[in-house]
Amino acid sequence: MGKRKNITLIGMPGCGKSTLGVILAKAMNYDFLDSDLLIQKKMGIKLQEIINQYGNDRFREIEDEVNASIEVKDTVIATGGSVVYGEKAMEHLKNISTVIYLRLSVNEILKRVDNIKTRGISMKPGETLVDLYNKRVPLYEKYADIVVDCNDMNTSQALSAIIEALGNN
Repeated sequence: MGKRKNITLIGMPGCGKSTLGVILAKAMNYDFLDSDLLIQKKMGIKLQEIINQYGNDRFREIEDEVNASIEVKDTVIATGGSVVYGEKAMEHLKNISTVIYLRLSVNEILKRVDNIKTRGISMKPGETLVDLYNKRVPLYEKYADIVVDCNDMNTSQALSAIIEALGNN
């Protein structure tokens, strides 16, 4: 893995970034950082409240600033699904870490994400989860150093697939 000591997980809401991030950090004896929690801490309110109060565009600016300022080492970083809209953030994360895209089918995402209105998902009025998926997938693929397909996997299988992919990288 060389100098790139951190691991950043990207992907759609519901793909397991936070869940897998915690157990991956334990398995690798790394720290864990959830960048959504960092944003909430900076702003003093929940993601959904930031989106409601400031709108999507300002939320994404805040998200980009916060993610671009992360300075850690030996850390698994779980990002929000919209992190890939921030060029500054993604450039920074690619510099300080190996970026892993946790890929899931749109049907699997739809099964897992039921609280779309309260979950703090950055989307325009009238936009559906399918619209978001179609817009974001090319960005996830563009920024990923490694893609791990998590379809038909339980948590421990996905964890093994990530560790194996890191070993082969």
